Amino acid sequence: MVNVGDKPNTHRIAIATGTISMKPETYNMVEAGTHKKGDVLGIARIAGIQASKKTSDLIPLCHPLALTHVSLEFQLNPNNSSVTCIVKAETTGPTGVEMEALTAVQVTLLTIYDMCKAVDRGMVMGDIKLLEKNGGKSGEWKAGEQKLT
Repeated sequence: MVNVGDKPNTHRIAIATGTISMKPETYNMVEAGTHKKGDVLGIARIAGIQASKKTSDLIPLCHPLALTHVSLEFQLNPNNSSVTCIVKAETTGPTGVEMEALTAVQVTLLTIYDMCKAVDRGMVMGDIKLLEKNGGKSGEWKAGEQKLT
């Protein structure tokens, strides 16, 4: 693990996203909340938040963090039968929360897949990426923006 003992504690934020695409029938079931296993998006939200808190158990050499806030929202996309997950993770500490936000996104999408796989094994997860991070020595970073050094 990288030594972060001498780094100052700063407020850190990371925002990540990812999308799962599915058959229109599957999408309609998820949107309506009529899946026989229950509220797919509600359960996926809890799974994502739990995953953010367990990131250091899953990713070798990742520092365990005391998260101060994790929010998870969904954008339902009826035109292409997909669900986009957006996670914002925050902490005050010596290292960033990018891995926690990205882990939460992936586990959220995996949970949707797991709950719906009996009716649609062809779902596709993708476009998983960091959108933004703030805090620490490197400051602010946003996807699509290049910092000149």
